[in-house]
Amino acid sequence: MATLVIGLGNPGGEYASTRHNVGWRTVAELERRGRFGRERREGPSKVREGSVDGLDVVLARPTTYMNLSGRAGRHLTAKLGVPPEDVIVVHDDLDLPLGRLRLRRGGSAGGQRGVRHLIDSWQTDGFIRVRIGIGRPPQGMDAADYVLEPFDGDERERVPGVISRAADAVVAIVREGLEPAMNVFNRAPDD
Repeated sequence: MATLVIGLGNPGGEYASTRHNVGWRTVAELERRGRFGRERREGPSKVREGSVDGLDVVLARPTTYMNLSGRAGRHLTAKLGVPPEDVIVVHDDLDLPLGRLRLRRGGSAGGQRGVRHLIDSWQTDGFIRVRIGIGRPPQGMDAADYVLEPFDGDERERVPGVISRAADAVVAIVREGLEPAMNVFNRAPDD
């Protein structure tokens, strides 16, 4: 059975390069690396089925706004017959510095509203997360405004490498399992 990977983000060109859309960008990187059929609508998501490095995956981008990601998640797991515990969700995380990844299963949403809506919709927090650090907003800036801004200056140059590493982490989870992938990717990139 193919692994379902959901990249969180917001639809629309104005959000494409924002901090909140690193999940969508990771899915795009996986598509670039693999062989996939045509994109299709599956409820409130855009979906492509295929393979990356010989591994069968279904890549999904919810077309709801971030705060309603659970609608897409619930539809996809029901339609594809995949338990939420077998899903990999890729999303931004304010509590990690830019470039850090944190792979884990379960736990709280940590303020990430898309993850909160998935937990509420699936009635479980037991899914796998690939959390991509985007750093904290500058002093005095609202976090909601920060996540909806594009990366700037030096950050912009670093982001392609961060997205590539997040895609590597997803492939490692599918190929080797969560624990071995955590041992590699939960360390700082320079360790």
